[in-house]
Amino acid sequence: MDLRPPLASRPRSRQVRHAQLAVPFALIALVTVVDVLAPPDVHLGPFLVAAPALTASFAGPRMTGFVGVLAVLAQAVVAAVRTTLTDLNHTFQICALIMISVFVTLFAHLREVRERELVQLRSVAETAQQVVLRPLRDRMGPLGVASLYLAAAAEARIGGDLYAAARTATATRLIIGDVRGKGLEAVGDAALVLGAFRAAAHQEAALPGLVAYLEAAVSPDLDESGDRGESFVTAAVLEIPDDEPVLHLVSCGHPPPLLLRSGRAIALDVDHSSPPLGLAALAESSVTAQTFAFEAGDVLLLYTDGVLEARDAAGTFYPLAQRAAAWSGTRPRALLDRLCADLLSHAAGSTLGDDAAMVAIERLPR
Repeated sequence: MDLRPPLASRPRSRQVRHAQLAVPFALIALVTVVDVLAPPDVHLGPFLVAAPALTASFAGPRMTGFVGVLAVLAQAVVAAVRTTLTDLNHTFQICALIMISVFVTLFAHLREVRERELVQLRSVAETAQQVVLRPLRDRMGPLGVASLYLAAAAEARIGGDLYAAARTATATRLIIGDVRGKGLEAVGDAALVLGAFRAAAHQEAALPGLVAYLEAAVSPDLDESGDRGESFVTAAVLEIPDDEPVLHLVSCGHPPPLLLRSGRAIALDVDHSSPPLGLAALAESSVTAQTFAFEAGDVLLLYTDGVLEARDAAGTFYPLAQRAAAWSGTRPRALLDRLCADLLSHAAGSTLGDDAAMVAIERLPR
């Protein structure tokens, strides 16, 4: 993906930069003129340190250093006009100004290096997201589909949340899940689950068989850490037949999908939930798929717990079911766009405590 800002925003960005640069230059000119005209016992030279300090907050080291040199020259002019360059008071002011200018120039250099590293990291994260989380097609058989991923960390675009879809001859299969943990290890576990799903979605005839395959693929890898029971993946695995107004769901400890119908949000709670992927050996239970009605015009909302756990400034959790029900008649893409804006508005400081993923599926009328 192209990480550069849109062409239309670049002239505006340059205008803002020029306006910012005018502030330290104007400050130097103002302080110099007022200090020259001030009474002998008034010294405004110390205010000149604000010019390079302000510049370091938005400009690079070269411009910061240039403003620092300009401020030092201005202080020298003031000293020459008012007394002499060897005057003790002005000598100390010049030395202090030189020292502070060097410090803030170094700060600007370190900030610029950090920004370059973040740009590179975002580029790598974008590439990883394209490889691991492939975009879902807008139309899959009789279904309209939209997906959304929100990363909690500004430096990363993908974490442990995952989703994928696959077409078979007679149905569409989907998975949404959440890997316990964060960082590169969580990304690796998410990639493992997605790879296993894509490999088996076309081969396993029954949905429980697909989930069993995922469990068999995930468990050995999660056990390598030696912390059995500490690593697992919650997931919801679905199959939506093309010719029947139903869906089949296997829940592996994942939050229940929401069925949006006639202004209501109905939680599809299964009677018998399976253990999260990676924990099947710790709990004896059979994998069963439960069937729910999914008719033309219905919208199914899949999500991860990062959506439910988003808090506002008062600590209130995001009311997903209530907000989704209010937009139950909305098409999948528009629904996710509204939920995304509303979720970020709800979250304190427009940030999330955990990654959040959502997938909306609509059964289209024939």
